[in-house]
Formats: sequence, C-alpha cells, structure tokens
Amino acid sequence: MDAHPVMIACLFGAFVGLLMAGVPVAWAMGGSALLFTAICAGANAWGGADFDLDFNTFSLVAERLYGLVENELLVALPMFILMGHLLDRSGVAERLMTSLQSLLGNLRGGLALSVTLIGVLLAASTGIIGASVVLLGLLALPTMLAQGYKKELAVGTVCGAGTLGILIPPSIMLVLMADRLQLSAGALFMGAMLPGILLGALYAIYILVYAALKPAVAPLPSEGKIPDAESGPAGAKADKPKWGALILAILPTMGLILLVLGSIFFGIATPTEASGLGAAGGAVLAALNRRLSWGVMTDALKATLNTLGFLFAIFVGATCFSLALRLLGGDEMIAGFLNSLNLSPHGLVVLILVVVFLLGFFLDWIEVTIIILPLVSSVVGNLDFAWAADAGLEKAPQVWFAILCAVTLQTSFLTPPVGFALFYIKGVCPPEIGLPHIYRGVVPFILLQLIALGLTVLFPQLVTWLPGLRY
Repeated sequence: MDAHPVMIACLFGAFVGLLMAGVPVAWAMGGSALLFTAICAGANAWGGADFDLDFNTFSLVAERLYGLVENELLVALPMFILMGHLLDRSGVAERLMTSLQSLLGNLRGGLALSVTLIGVLLAASTGIIGASVVLLGLLALPTMLAQGYKKELAVGTVCGAGTLGILIPPSIMLVLMADRLQLSAGALFMGAMLPGILLGALYAIYILVYAALKPAVAPLPSEGKIPDAESGPAGAKADKPKWGALILAILPTMGLILLVLGSIFFGIATPTEASGLGAAGGAVLAALNRRLSWGVMTDALKATLNTLGFLFAIFVGATCFSLALRLLGGDEMIAGFLNSLNLSPHGLVVLILVVVFLLGFFLDWIEVTIIILPLVSSVVGNLDFAWAADAGLEKAPQVWFAILCAVTLQTSFLTPPVGFALFYIKGVCPPEIGLPHIYRGVVPFILLQLIALGLTVLFPQLVTWLPGLRY
C-alpha cells in the first residue's frame, strides 16, 4: 500500500488540528510541515521508506523564501496597504457620506444606497475589508437607525458594501493571487472590475426595490426620526442637495482611483509602480483634507507593518507547508482525483468553487489563496473551454478562475457563523443590534453575491473582456 496518501491526509489533519487548538496560522502550517518532514526522514532512515520529503530536500525552503523577498510584485502589498490606512484616516469617507446624504436623503432607501456607493469607492481606493466595514459601520449605522431603518437592512448593507474591497481592485487578495498563480496582476485587476461593479449594482437594485416594496424598512426623514447633527458625520439633514459639495468630495477619491487603475490599464505603470503612486496619493489626500500629521503617518505605518508581519509570517509557514505537500505528491494526487471525476469543465470549476466556499468557513482567504488555489489552478488551466480561444487573453481560464475564487471568498466573508465581516461589524455596531440581526441582515447580500458568481460562471466575458482589451 502506498503510504503517500496517508501521509498527505495526516499532514492536513495535523494542520487543521493545530488550528482548532488555537495555534496561529503561520505556526500551524510551518509546524505541521516540519513535523512530517521529521517523520518522513525517520521513516526513510530506519523504516526503509522512500519518501522524497526529508531534511535535505526541505532545505529548498531557503531558496523559495529568497525568491519570495526578491519578488517585485509583492512590493505592491505594503504600498496598497499603506494607501488604505492613509485614506482611512484622511476624512474622505466622512465627506462623501455627508454629501451623498444631502443628495439622496429624500430618496427612499437613499441612506443605504449612499453606503453602497461609498463602499464601491472605498473598495477601489483602499482594498482593506476590516477598515471599510468598521468605517462604514461607525459612519452610517447610527444615522440609519436614527432615521428608522430596519436593523437587518442597515447592518446587511454595511457588511455587503464593506466587503467589496476584497474584490474590486486594487485588492491585496488579487496581488497575492497573481503571485501564487503566476498570473498578471494587471490582468486580474482589470478582470475583477466588471464583476465588482456588477455586484455593487445588484446591491443598489436590491435596496431600491426592497425599500419601494416595503417602505417601512427604509423611512424617509419626514416619516421617521430625523437624525440631528450630533449623530455623526452623516447626520446633516437632507433638505437641499449640494451638488458642488458632492463633486468636491468625490473628485479626490476618483482621482486616486484613476491614478492607480488608470495608470495600469493604459500601460503607464506596472501594478507595483501604481501602488507607489497610490500610497503617495493617499498621503496627498490626507494633507489636502488637513488630516496628515506626524501622528497619523506613524499610525498608518505601524498598521501597515503589523499587517505585513502577519502576511509574511503566513508566507513562510505556507512555503514550508506547500513544499512538504508537493514533495509528498499532493499536487498529483489532487489533480488525479479531480480528473477522475469525469466532470465537464464547468462542472469541475463549480465543484472547486463549492470546496473553496466551504473552506472559507474555517480558513482565512490568505491560507486558501496560498495553499489551495495553486493546487487546483493547474487543473483548470488544462481544461478545454470553448470560449478561451476567443478571449484574446493569455491564460484566460486561469484569470477567470482566479476571479471566480475571489468572488467566492468574498461570499465567505459574509457567511455565518464565522464570516470575518460579521465580527468586524459586531465590534462597532450599537448595542441594540445583536448577532441575530446581523445574520438575518447579510442573507440577502449573500444571495446577491451567489447570483453575481453564477453570472460570472455563465458569462466568462465579464472577466476576460477588459484585460483582453489591454493585454
């Protein structure tokens, strides 16, 4: 009997067991890899086994880590993270909320629609889910509740809009996917644009239709308690639309989006260079809004370093784990199992997406991106899709598959009981909102995300059209 499948199953079991015991992810991955390297080395030396995994071959970790730190694409990570933290402290979102409320406050569902629009803009300029969900929760929830919005609609809108940052570029998840799957980051950025806009549009349509069918869930200011000025940045009464203030509030954010994404799309800058432009642009916006100070810059840099330390610790652990898995034949075993199912190409992709969705309940998107996606991406790349030849894009199936996984992982951020966005919003929501309100509130937005995912599966052109034009 071949012992390799048993060792692979035990390796995964040890990793999951360490996670369940509360061991940090990086240590769980690296520790389980070192443990089974020692077991395989002992089995080779004293048990007459023939495992490729031992301490001699495991020395390849050093070479892989060297390749990791010299990877120019990963330079974009600290720059995009810093840009997000600077914008989080720049006051841009507060100005947008105030201006949009003055314009849309007399539209039924206008506050929720404002939150969705700001979520799209924040997603295209920060890409950090935690910051977006927390910021939107602090700015919008008190005002929406004071105006009489149904709790479920208010909290669901904030969670749904806040998670757009993981999909709409510049997303740090897309940067990691590009690195792990050996794809163009620019192609992934362009490929995620239309699915992200589609998802934001579905949110907006749902809010407007729901508010029109059930007016009580989203009262107008004249029908409910009108929030006063103390209710927060969005507490201004929506009596006179102020187009000038709205334009002045949107222009800086749109300018930053065009600076980053436009420079990539038109071939002026690589994603790495565009990330530097974005970080500099975030500092400029903070300065123009009179929010840039030594303390703000220090806090943003500290937050960026903390995030990077977390990410690169996981990189080290994941490098050890993936090498151990590969040397045990995990790649071939998974590819052979998937091919043996004799499913159609689309059926196999749907099966993988279901597995990714389920893994999102237990693992962070980082572990799924670093460990799981490289194992199945090569299988998808070898599938024969009729549309791929006409896509006009190199590695079109892999780019399409990466965006599908990004949408799927975004869905897992909202799915109870362990969706990360649910924990973020619980930490900042008013005490009258409990977990049952949060769980019920996100259900419609999960369904909308599944609809967007289904449309992206059925119409790959949603992903391939923009990068096909550019690349």
